Amino acid sequence: MATATLAGGCFWCLVKPFDQFDGVNSVVSGYSNGHVENPSYQEVSTGTTGHVEAVQIDFDESVMSYKELLEIFFKTFDPTDSSGQFGDRGPMYEPAVFYHDEAQKETAESVIDELDKQKVFSKPINTPVLPYKNFYRAEEEHQDFYQTNSAHYNAYYKGSGRKSFVENHWGVN
Repeated sequence: MATATLAGGCFWCLVKPFDQFDGVNSVVSGYSNGHVENPSYQEVSTGTTGHVEAVQIDFDESVMSYKELLEIFFKTFDPTDSSGQFGDRGPMYEPAVFYHDEAQKETAESVIDELDKQKVFSKPINTPVLPYKNFYRAEEEHQDFYQTNSAHYNAYYKGSGRKSFVENHWGVN
């Protein structure tokens, strides 16, 4: 098993894209790379803990590579916007790839370079590749939100502008 930790705005919207693939064993919503131990949603929402909303993905590298995970990830948000995502603004919604080792760092930088060369976006990718520090599981009501609160999730996914952005750039939802 390998682990990937990725931030792309609201963590609710980062679970569903990975849940559907063979080789992905779990996708957990949580808070990453801050300076407060075991933060709550309310604490992270203040923007003062240093955490970003993120997902931690445990996956089988013999079935899905880290590069393939990143290729899925970059199709789920606006990687050119480093100030938050869609309707969610502030430091807790900033995107990032948190690498667990040098191989992950090199792979992330390579994927970003490839996407920039393809000019999928009108601006360069502005998603930092940062060393992994920590990850704290979010409260249970935030886990698998797209399944447990599908009406709210679908309204948010569409209303935030994320759905139209993804469809306009990738032709998928």
